[in-house]
Amino acid sequence: MNVKILADTACDLSKSHYNEFDIEMVPLTVQLDEKEYEDGINITPKTIYDAMRDGKSPKTSQVSQQAFKTIFTSYAEANQPLIYLALSSELSGTFQAAKIVEQEIKEDYPDAPIHVIDTRCVSLALGLVVIRAAQLAQNGESVDEILEMAAYHAEHMEHIFTVDDLEYLYRGGRVSKTAAFVGTLLKIKPILHVDNGKLVPLEKIRGSKKLLNRILEIMEERGKDLSNQAIGISHGDDLKTAEKLAELIKEKFNPKEIQIEMVGSAVGSHAGPGTLALFFLNSENK
Repeated sequence: MNVKILADTACDLSKSHYNEFDIEMVPLTVQLDEKEYEDGINITPKTIYDAMRDGKSPKTSQVSQQAFKTIFTSYAEANQPLIYLALSSELSGTFQAAKIVEQEIKEDYPDAPIHVIDTRCVSLALGLVVIRAAQLAQNGESVDEILEMAAYHAEHMEHIFTVDDLEYLYRGGRVSKTAAFVGTLLKIKPILHVDNGKLVPLEKIRGSKKLLNRILEIMEERGKDLSNQAIGISHGDDLKTAEKLAELIKEKFNPKEIQIEMVGSAVGSHAGPGTLALFFLNSENK
């Protein structure tokens, strides 16, 4: 019986990915206008970005323990191996909720082959890890092999991203009100990355013209074996800039593949419209 891969919607994969690689999905929750929606199911990222442009502040909730209990119980009863690759525990309580349910399920099914992994990744960085694990699962690889490979890709996955407006990071508690005001006034574009699962400021670039070139420089500094990789680019309703970055990457590094996806409703509720993110490995692709 093949291993099944479970992902949450913070991985920002499209429905075609879930279908192609036979990935099971569990949604985070988004609250907008006093209504609750399931990310990736009954609300679109475009709706979120338009609302944020209108001054609204959507909120998000982690995946519920009940949702995990339903999924984990079905796999435990069938004795089918399941690997859940969770978004970073530093950014959401979803991983912890899954671990609690895993422990509960294993009280009734001690030998249940259920594995819950904190990838310390988010957005399409998490998506790339999920896809690699799902490819191995489709090829009939063992649980141990998939866990080892997923851990390797998660550990070596770089997240380099910027936001169009520091106000959204302020609303999400990522920068101070003063920093957001001054940054907007001076047209400063922050470059951030993810360090051990946390969002960390990296640099500040004045003016958008220098931004893409600097992102490419960082990619060259940190990346390895780039021509043999699947590169991920996600964007907050700014496909034009994402495609421009993709073209620059093709010209400079000629990677095996570049995947472009819109940042989903849950992650986008914090990052805001105009977000641009780049994901690649800083070690040999395996």
